[in-house]
Amino acid sequence: MENTLKVIPLGGVEEIGLNMTVFHYGTDMFIVDCGLMFPEDDMPGVDFLLPDYSYILNNKQDLKGIIITHGHEDHTGALPFLLRDIAIDVTIYATLLTLGLIREKLKEYNITNAALQTIKPREKITLGVFEIEFIRVTHSIVDGVGLAILTPLGNIIHTGDFKLDPTPVDGQLMDFNRFSFYGENGVMLLLSDSTNAEKGGYTFSEKEVRRSFEIIFSKAKNRIIIATFASNIHRIQQAIDVAVQFNKKVILCGRSIVLNAQIAIDLGYLTVPEDTLVKLEKLNSIPPDKVVIITTGSQGEPMSVLTRIAIGEHKQINIVKDDIVIVSAKMIPGNERAIGKIINHLCKRGADVIYEKVSEVHVSGHASKEELKLMLNIIKPKYFIPIHGEYRHHASHAKLARNLNVKDDHIFIMHNGEILEITDEGAAINGKTISGRIFVDGKGLGDVKDIVLRDRRHLSQDGIVIVHIIMDKEHGTILSGPEIISRGFLVINNEEDILEKAREILEEQLRALNQEITEDNTILQAKIVSILKKYFRNTINRRPMIMPIVMEM
Repeated sequence: MENTLKVIPLGGVEEIGLNMTVFHYGTDMFIVDCGLMFPEDDMPGVDFLLPDYSYILNNKQDLKGIIITHGHEDHTGALPFLLRDIAIDVTIYATLLTLGLIREKLKEYNITNAALQTIKPREKITLGVFEIEFIRVTHSIVDGVGLAILTPLGNIIHTGDFKLDPTPVDGQLMDFNRFSFYGENGVMLLLSDSTNAEKGGYTFSEKEVRRSFEIIFSKAKNRIIIATFASNIHRIQQAIDVAVQFNKKVILCGRSIVLNAQIAIDLGYLTVPEDTLVKLEKLNSIPPDKVVIITTGSQGEPMSVLTRIAIGEHKQINIVKDDIVIVSAKMIPGNERAIGKIINHLCKRGADVIYEKVSEVHVSGHASKEELKLMLNIIKPKYFIPIHGEYRHHASHAKLARNLNVKDDHIFIMHNGEILEITDEGAAINGKTISGRIFVDGKGLGDVKDIVLRDRRHLSQDGIVIVHIIMDKEHGTILSGPEIISRGFLVINNEEDILEKAREILEEQLRALNQEITEDNTILQAKIVSILKKYFRNTINRRPMIMPIVMEM
């Protein structure tokens, strides 16, 4: 199998996030992107998710490098964890701003086993048998790149996240020439961003947002608060530019947005005229109609600045009538309810809230159908893998490819962990490696499993009943109890009656048990759960989590 190229998506082909793809040929392997994903509504207590990168750990002796296409968390967030677990020196290749963001992330986790090498568009690097050229793309973050990967079996194009923006904020156009060059010289495999594959037409240019900002700023009677992603340097730049245009001061509020903005300023990616930025402490000394606050919380994150403002818990910013709040970001699937609550709270406090559904204050960073078709026509790939998105996005993208004469059996809609093997004779999915999601809860990595999430969901939906009993170890008799306590289970008037009746039934049935059962804690606990489950189901048709605690004396 030495002449076989393996392409293995470990994340990013069944969801939006967790982007990580492995390219493995013989004893040479490299990774494209290393991202995380934020939890969904049914994952209580989980901070974020990582792709299961067991395949990389099991083959780390072949790892030649890690390439990061751009600085979003869904492409960089798993790096500290992978580097800690892999425990070998490895080089990370990325553009200047992307490395600036990565450097701060690794510093936060005290990761030191990585060399950071800056690359520029049109530069090439060699990783074992692979030669990789970096190609500039336009996206919602500065300094994004796609990849041309030259292999012994043919050329591969990986678009990264992209859209065809004719008027990018920084003036750096997508490098159509290099994509066209490889398309003319033959591309064996294309991996292309599918996020907006269901959306017709073209994605609007980032500069469309500026026009909306100008209209809003011109009519503002009070403060303007803009919530956006901390990594969206283009959006921050446009907000600052329009603030300067209307003679307003800008306050950056929120740790991540302050940190990212400072990195961008230091590296020359964010331009701020002198005396434009002011400290939050100066807020009350500036006329309200001359203030623009740029902050985090566009996804309704519980501890974000915008959330604390909305519920009246921010120490320095209180919403007053005629304040304008702009939520300048797309609602990530799963966050709609949290964002809706924040918008409601802000409206109740008198703010005029402007968001994507009511105004053009956000444009996507991902290509729509016509742009995806153009990319397919330019590249003219033999094989095609839709990446970045859910199955429906990939199915829509695959349909576009079929309509553009890519053979149906040359299109691979893949699942995380599946192995696409390419040889001189063709390409086919051949087997599957370990894959899945690793849950991160606080400092715990991987100690939250599906069973833990099921328990948490059970608790959140049905509550808990705790039973406390003290047993005589020698004779197997009850010395004290059972005492029953409930939380999140009953809110009805006769709660005490129901729990007292449960206690009586439990005590009666336990005393009738033979000594063999009462002497074995495991069997006794199971019996307690069985008795109470049956009682609560028959009495009030509820199914709380039941936790028996048996102590022996």
